[in-house]
Amino acid sequence: MNTENQQHNPVLLVHGIEDTGAVFNRMADYLRQKSRSVYTLDLVPNNGDVGLDELAKQIVNYVTANFLPEQPLNLVGFSMGGIVSRYYIQRLGGIKRVQRLITISSPHQGTVVAYGSLRPGCVQMRPNSLFLKDLNADVAMLKQLNFTSIWTPYDLMILPAKSSQMPVGREVIVPVALHPWMLTDIRVLATVTEALAEPIKLPSL
Repeated sequence: MNTENQQHNPVLLVHGIEDTGAVFNRMADYLRQKSRSVYTLDLVPNNGDVGLDELAKQIVNYVTANFLPEQPLNLVGFSMGGIVSRYYIQRLGGIKRVQRLITISSPHQGTVVAYGSLRPGCVQMRPNSLFLKDLNADVAMLKQLNFTSIWTPYDLMILPAKSSQMPVGREVIVPVALHPWMLTDIRVLATVTEALAEPIKLPSL
């Protein structure tokens, strides 16, 4: 048995809008080569027809079905998936078991691109939406875990790109040319691997 492998938390990858878990194929293969146990789920519907809070319930169901109750987890969320992951952590009890959260090009402060649709999930990702204001009101919760936000200044889906900035955690800027390339660029894959290896924060006494 690989003792080091036993110590690694499973990694759950959460995709973005109009995507499926398959968008993570290269990242999943890369992480498995690093002896990581990797899982992906398909959020349904994936087009914004339901709110991100509803999609977050699918993370609850997936985690319940696939992991033991005491199993700590690491989450990696791409784009919308980062916000869905935050809702799971901040509102649905995920804070009790997620030890590392990595978001990649996620619109933490909203994206003006979301004004192009009236679908509930898109409305929630608009700048200053009530949904994001609520989540960001207690963003300090994320200090309880290892949080990393990875983003590119050239993103044309997350506008402004600095929307991925957060007042907590660690920020890594990788100058990737296009939003979807964030999941295949070797620099991002290396950054994700590094973030997954960071020692977990111990609770304050």
